[in-house]
Amino acid sequence: MNNQQTAPGVAPAGTKHHWGTWIFVLVVIVLGAGAFFLLSGKKPKPPTLPPVSITVTNVQQGDINVAVSSLGSVQPVYTATISPRVDGQVIAVNFTEGQMVASNDLLAVIDPGPYQASLAQATGQLERDKALLEGAKIDLERYQAAYVKKAIPKQQVDDELALVHQDEGTVKFDEGQIDNARVQLAYCYIRAPFAGRVGLRLVDPGNVVHAANTNAMVVVAQVQPITVVFSVAEDYLPQIQRQMQAGHEMTVEAWDRDIKNKLATGKVLALDNMINTSTGTVKFKAVFDNNDFSLFPNQFVNANLIIQTLHGVSLIPTFAIQHNPQGEFVYVVTTNTVTTNGAVTHYQTVTMRNITVGTADENVTAVPQGLAPGEVIALNNFNKLGEGVKVAPRQPADDTKGGGGKQKGGSHGKKPDDSKDSP
Repeated sequence: MNNQQTAPGVAPAGTKHHWGTWIFVLVVIVLGAGAFFLLSGKKPKPPTLPPVSITVTNVQQGDINVAVSSLGSVQPVYTATISPRVDGQVIAVNFTEGQMVASNDLLAVIDPGPYQASLAQATGQLERDKALLEGAKIDLERYQAAYVKKAIPKQQVDDELALVHQDEGTVKFDEGQIDNARVQLAYCYIRAPFAGRVGLRLVDPGNVVHAANTNAMVVVAQVQPITVVFSVAEDYLPQIQRQMQAGHEMTVEAWDRDIKNKLATGKVLALDNMINTSTGTVKFKAVFDNNDFSLFPNQFVNANLIIQTLHGVSLIPTFAIQHNPQGEFVYVVTTNTVTTNGAVTHYQTVTMRNITVGTADENVTAVPQGLAPGEVIALNNFNKLGEGVKVAPRQPADDTKGGGGKQKGGSHGKKPDDSKDSP
């Protein structure tokens, strides 16, 4: 049996390989630990996003109208279709088409000759019958005196008394005939029943007109003042009735078809006595002075009924209001301060603020709760905003248009151009 002997000072081959493996593992561990501590000591900074550029405005404090709008029709207070009331030939037309006339102005004349003759005939008949009445009265006095002396019978006196009464009736009839002749003669002179504007001439001079015909000679419409009739949903009726019962005079504005130009301002005159069941609305009538003739009969206008005015409320542009499942909110701009190594840095962010929305008037909305006057809110770039997002605010080019609303007659808010607000 041969036993191999290892030379002194020489390690066995298996032992050398074992120590090499452990050395390699130790090096890997050291390198891994160094890399871990190196990476953990220097964390990479996340990229810094630039602030979002937004247009802002301040919450304003002012007045806003609680109003309801409806389509209305302009109607004259009075309209008269002038037709002849006697037969005859038209000999004169004394108006110009479209002319303003005063009450009792002479518009046209129908030949009065036949009616003057009838008046003269009735006057002559009255004079004749008056003379007969006087003669009968004288005879009655004579018969009464003779009857006292018993010279004539009682029947003769009674017959003469009856004749006097008959002549008195004839005189009254003649007087009625004269009055009728005067009325017919007056109908020959056609006059304006009230002040207004005449329309187009419908009968020319020389034509023969008849009282039995319904054809008009001219139409007169009153245009100062003038009214607008419009309908309001029955839901607003309780508010309106409270104002009317309190004696408040409600204002009505008449706007053009595009609701861009206000034509006139008037006041509520009356409301109908029942609701239209088919539409659920009630009719209102408003009266306007119409001094500048801006309202024309049968014109369609947009009537804006101001039920009441709220004073000293917070106002913002309507388009600044956003919506989510929790309700309405706006983005309020806040200023934040950070101190680093003694250096003070200011930056601005937006926060989502829930609000209570009140009445709206054109582009302006009242906010009863959630905002205070003077706070700054965002007006655009809403798709880039969120809670805590940094922003770079700027005022609109015309701050009066981008403001929160109108203040006691000021202009309404106007949405700025979003195409210029990208950062």
